[in-house]
Amino acid sequence: MSRIQSHEELDVYKMAFGAAMRIFEVTKNFPKEERYSLIDQIRRSSRSVCSNIAEAWRKRRYEAAFVHKLNDSEAEAAETQTWLDFSVKCGYILLEDGNELRQVYDHIIGKLVNMIHRPAPWILKRK
Repeated sequence: MSRIQSHEELDVYKMAFGAAMRIFEVTKNFPKEERYSLIDQIRRSSRSVCSNIAEAWRKRRYEAAFVHKLNDSEAEAAETQTWLDFSVKCGYILLEDGNELRQVYDHIIGKLVNMIHRPAPWILKRK
């Protein structure tokens, strides 16, 4: 692992940010009546994956706090998958696009779980 200076350099953050931006673009085509329900929910949860990774990065002095925020990020990723399922079932997203985004979130969740189970490489060492 090379020395990472910012959460923005983490592969999992890059993936989550890219997926959130893709969801933002896709939801522009949702019906207007979904503006304050499904659109808001899926955008909020997808963005929360990123923000919780950023918070975890800043809390890496303390393993428990770091892991807690990564757990929050994992939960938000799973919530995003649920909203994707609703989006497909409602016919707002094509099945293929929904499946592709779901797989991206599966990959994000996998990376987060690995960090949760092995936090030591990420934790700041006290001098």
